[in-house]
Amino acid sequence: MCGIFGWLGPEIDPVLAQRLRDSLQHRGPDDAGAWFEQNAGVWLGQRRLAILDLSPLGHQPMLSPCGRYVLTFNGEIYNYKELRRRLQSAGHVFRGESDTEVVLLACAAWGVEAAAQCFEGMFAFGLYDRVERVLWLARDPLGIKPLYYAHRGDRFAFSSELTS
Repeated sequence: MCGIFGWLGPEIDPVLAQRLRDSLQHRGPDDAGAWFEQNAGVWLGQRRLAILDLSPLGHQPMLSPCGRYVLTFNGEIYNYKELRRRLQSAGHVFRGESDTEVVLLACAAWGVEAAAQCFEGMFAFGLYDRVERVLWLARDPLGIKPLYYAHRGDRFAFSSELTS
C-alpha cells in the first residue's frame, strides 16, 4: 500500500501540496517523494511502503531515463518480471528492481493505454508526459487500488484518498 497525490493548475503551493501528500503517510511510512515543475503547473507526490526494491532506486515519483515521463505509482504488478524481460530484450536498461520502473518504461515504450493492458495486478498511477503536457491516470480493471480525482476550473487533483 502506497499513497499517491497530484495537483495540476496555476499557482501551486508546494508547501500545501507536501502537506496534502503527507496526509497519506499511513499508506507509505518508508519514504516520501515529490516532483514539481512550476512552469507547467504540475506537482506529483508519493508516500512509499517499500516492498520491492527497498533501495533508493525505487524512490518515487520516478523520472524516465529520457526525462519525458514522471510516474507516481501505487500497487503491485504481478507479471512485472515477464514485462521487464520483454523490455530488456527490446534494449531497455533498468536501474533498479521495482515494478514501478517496469510500469514507467512500459508506458514510455508502448504508450500508456497499450502498457496498461499488459499489467496484471492491482494498481493506480499518475503519469505525466512533460513533452505533450498531458497527465494520464490509470487503475486496475477491478478498481482494487483507489484513485480519486477532483476538477474545478483550471485546477485538477488526484489522490489515493479523499482526505488529501
